[in-house]
Amino acid sequence: MNKTDILNKIKAFTIVTGHYGCGKTNLSVNLAIDAAKAGEHVTIVDMDLVNPYFRTSDYRPLLESYGIDVITPVFGATNLDIPSLPASMYSIFERDGRVIVDVGGDDVGSTVLGRFRPQLMNVDYDMLYVINRFRSLTVTPEETVEILREIEAVSGLKATGLINNSHLMSETTDREIAEGLIYAGEVSKQTGLKVTANTAPVKLIGNGGINAEIIPDLYPVEIYTGPEFNEL
Repeated sequence: MNKTDILNKIKAFTIVTGHYGCGKTNLSVNLAIDAAKAGEHVTIVDMDLVNPYFRTSDYRPLLESYGIDVITPVFGATNLDIPSLPASMYSIFERDGRVIVDVGGDDVGSTVLGRFRPQLMNVDYDMLYVINRFRSLTVTPEETVEILREIEAVSGLKATGLINNSHLMSETTDREIAEGLIYAGEVSKQTGLKVTANTAPVKLIGNGGINAEIIPDLYPVEIYTGPEFNEL
């Protein structure tokens, strides 16, 4: 399965959510760029209003170089108590092409997403929950499911699929990939959600030490965000 196959599995309106450091932003950027390379019109929405690290809007020049529309909050990453949502954020439900929403990994992000619940009830969307076996507070399937339930409760929305993004930074080998696959399978069992894709960094596949043949539904990702592998 190649990148196009994964993109075809995901609905045109995609919400990407998960815990801090799971890799939401890097996944969102990869999805947006790959869809744009495939000829789609793409809009990416930065709904991370608080976290100053690894925000989609930090990669605006890169994204716009591929013709991707970037919508960002007005006062994100500031000390204002109530970040402002631009009017353009409400336009995402009327846009043609693919829309990718990068949601902040905290209660604020889920709360902001919940503001759009009435509009989303009229949209055929996917809400993909990104999971990472090797990040704090999501080490066990039980912890990972608990965080998902918190996101769903606050936003009032239900996840529709999982993205397994388990890695151990540049030390990732087939062993970590195998552990991640077992972990993702258990999260899938406990939630009833299918694993839409399992990611692996492009530079580590093949000669980098990871055997692509052991990874079902592989979605190779480039590393676009922050210090290398900090949010893979």
